[in-house]
Amino acid sequence: MRFLILFAVSVFFASIVKAQTAILYNYEGTFDDATFSVEGAILGKGLVIDHISHTGDMLSRTANDVGSDIEIFKSADIFLFCSAAISRKVMEANPLNIAHCPYNIFVFENDNGVHIGHRSYPDGPMQMVHELLTDIISQALDF
Repeated sequence: MRFLILFAVSVFFASIVKAQTAILYNYEGTFDDATFSVEGAILGKGLVIDHISHTGDMLSRTANDVGSDIEIFKSADIFLFCSAAISRKVMEANPLNIAHCPYNIFVFENDNGVHIGHRSYPDGPMQMVHELLTDIISQALDF
């Protein structure tokens, strides 16, 4: 009985932790407008976009190959980029913060609308990254 209670509590807390792995904002507009706004906000900070991952296209293209007919996203892109200044600060504080690089902002559209978001980061120096991403998304939402 004690094991069952412990298991139930751990499943409950694991679901809470899992739910807090991303910060999500609703976007009032089209997917194309959202990606344009995010790209403009990133470039407006003087940052270079290393790569745009077209995750939605990949999932659609490979659905049959993996035996699925479920549409997860209507569209989904992930922008990968870095800030040399912030990256240096967070990695000087802890070289293992390299695990969080490059930073990313995702944009997706599903049945609930268009959304922009980013990963959540641990307390401490990585909050500088959180602030950067929040600022970029805020600019994209106001674009």
